Parts: sequence; C-alpha cells; structure tokens
Amino acid sequence: MSDIKRVVLAYSGGLDTSVIAKWLEVERGLEVVTFTADLGQGEEIEPAREKARAMGIPDKHIFIEDLREEFVRDFVFPMMRANARYEGDYLLGTSIARPLISKRLVEIAKETGADAIAHGATGKGNDQVRFELSAYALDPDITVIAPWREWDLTSRTALIAWAEKHQIAVPKDKRGESPFSTDANLLHTSSEGKVLEDPWEETPDYVYSRTDHPENAPATPEYIEIGFETGDGVSLNGERMSPATLLAALNELGRKHGIGRLDLVENRFVGMKSRGMYETPGGEIYARAHRGIEQITLDRGAAHLKDELMPRYAELVYNGLWFSPEREMLQAAIDLSQQKVSGTVRLKLYKGSAMVVGRKSDASLYSEAHVTFEDDAGAYDQKDAEGFIKLNALRLRLLAKRDR
Repeated sequence: MSDIKRVVLAYSGGLDTSVIAKWLEVERGLEVVTFTADLGQGEEIEPAREKARAMGIPDKHIFIEDLREEFVRDFVFPMMRANARYEGDYLLGTSIARPLISKRLVEIAKETGADAIAHGATGKGNDQVRFELSAYALDPDITVIAPWREWDLTSRTALIAWAEKHQIAVPKDKRGESPFSTDANLLHTSSEGKVLEDPWEETPDYVYSRTDHPENAPATPEYIEIGFETGDGVSLNGERMSPATLLAALNELGRKHGIGRLDLVENRFVGMKSRGMYETPGGEIYARAHRGIEQITLDRGAAHLKDELMPRYAELVYNGLWFSPEREMLQAAIDLSQQKVSGTVRLKLYKGSAMVVGRKSDASLYSEAHVTFEDDAGAYDQKDAEGFIKLNALRLRLLAKRDR
C-alpha cells in the first residue's frame, strides 16, 4: 500500500463516496481521480464535477462519461440474448452494470498513471465481489481499496460527523438514517435495507420510484411491436432505435402500465439471504418479447439447451464473473443460437403485465400446415405417431415387465 500514490474512485457525488474521496486523501495520503458513469440512473450527474472540484480535485482528474449506449449494447443485450434471470426471477440490473464500471476504472487508472482503484461497496454485499473480480480479470496487478472494509465509520452518525469535520457538505436529506438504499441504471432500480428487511412485510408504496402502481394503470390495454434482428431489439412500433433509446422508451411504457415490479428474497454470493425490491419496467417487456421471437425462430433442441444453460449464465453474471472464460464460452454458444432470431413481436401491456400476443418472422419454423386441426393435405401422416410412441415406450415397458 505504501507504493500507491494515485487512486481512481468510482464516484457518485453522493455523501458516501464524497467521504471516501476525502478519506483516501487524508488517511491514505493518496491523490484521488474520480470517475462518474452515466448509466441512465435518471438523475443529473454533472453536479458530481462541482462536488469533486470542491474537494480540491483538479479537472484533469475528474472523469464523467455517458456510457448508456455501451451499457445496453455490450452488456444488457448480450445478457438478454441468454434470457438470464437469477433464481428464476431477477433480471440482474445491478449485477450487469458492475463489470462496465470496473472496466472504465481500470482503463482510467492506466490513462492517468494510477496505482489503484477504489469503490464504495460494503463488506456485506455482492457488489464488492463484482467490482473486484472484474478489475482483477482485466488487470491482475491492480490494487483495490474498499474503505468500508477498513475504516471505523460504522454508522451514519459517524459518517456525517467525519464529513463535517473535513468540510464536506451534508445535504439535509442525508441527516438521519435513510429508510432504504437504492441503486439505479437504465435497466432497473433496486431498493433494499431498513423498511424492506422483514420479508413478511409488504413493500411500502413510497419505495417504488420507477413504476406507477398497477392498480392505477390505464384501464385500456396498449399494444406495441418490438422488432428484432439476430437476437437484439432494433425497433419499437416500426421506428428504428439504438439500444439505449429503445430501452428508455420501453421504460416509459412499463412505468405507465406498472410493469416490472419484483419483491425477491435472494441468495447473495457472500452467503446470506437478502430481500430486495426491483423495478425493471422496460427490461421485463423486452425479456418477454425476446422469448416471444425465439418461440418461432429457435429449433426445439437449441431452445431447450439455452434454457438449461441460462441458470448457470445468470449465476455467473450475479457472482461478478462477466469477464470469466466460462461466461464468454456460454456467450459464444448463445450468440450462435441467435443468428435467425429476427422478426417482430406484438405485446399487450395492461395493469402490470406484458403479454406476448403475436409474433412473426421470415425465419419462422412454425408450420400451420403441420399443426392445423383441419385437413393438412398430407403434410403430416398421423399413422407415423404409432411407431414413434412404441419406440419411446420400449424401455418403459421393459421396466414395467421386470418390476411387476
């Protein structure tokens, strides 16, 4: 640690990371570089520049970047091709943002000649693992500083007192304990802690920030169409859009119709169970649409294999192993499966639900001639089914004869 002179901090501009920035300078004697990423969290990030300046950080060491397109194009969409849901429900909104932030931390460290990176994740959560596994995968020699695992500022009161002692502005709304903590980006908003810690108690309405209550959503359904090319969404209602623009538009639709709320007790990678409330309005719509287009374009064998691989893929993302060889191997197989996943999906949005009600594709494997209950004009000989059934029943009949 004594060899470290400069550190790049993942900096939100909030109280916690402002304290960390000053703590790194005062307690560690380090020159601090700040990095603030716009991942579509829905709040103004430019004030982070003024806050960093107020702590004496020079402009050349203040990095503020709009990463929304890269985030959706290179991280969210590849994950969505896998239909990834951790433990069957969670669309991994927080998990998928961490490797991109770590990537830029490491790159900025190289650009500025920094010896280390730092983050504000606590020692109880998953994010510390995600940040650090990603960083070490990209630069095995990087040093990571995690102040929450080191300092003695173990309460909000102590944190505020330290901030005031070092002339760090403390907003009025930061005094006292927050009722819950949040994380947000273009894909989702997550809330956990305090009022959410008892898994028996229903999430209070004031916790929700990304979606209107489904009970108050419009009484009339809204129909939309999402276009796909090789597994990725490219248009909404016939209008071509970039990845981030498409997801943002779906977020607004999901907000209006109360779509994408999830109350989940999950198994953290560090070993404990935690209860979180997630809002993923656009992501939920998109995920259902993607499965809809796969229903008519993917062969049964490929579709079923993807469903077998999905839990493993989701677990890798959740555990912070985005930059691992096993995730990249799975991604290669998944991407190969998406070569013909192109077409249009129609969805019905109504009071908290996004239902696939239509799908069409030039690469469709659906044959009306084979499935019709009317005259199939010889497309399918029903007599063939008898031999098919007898061959599949052979082992079952042998077992039954032996055991009766």
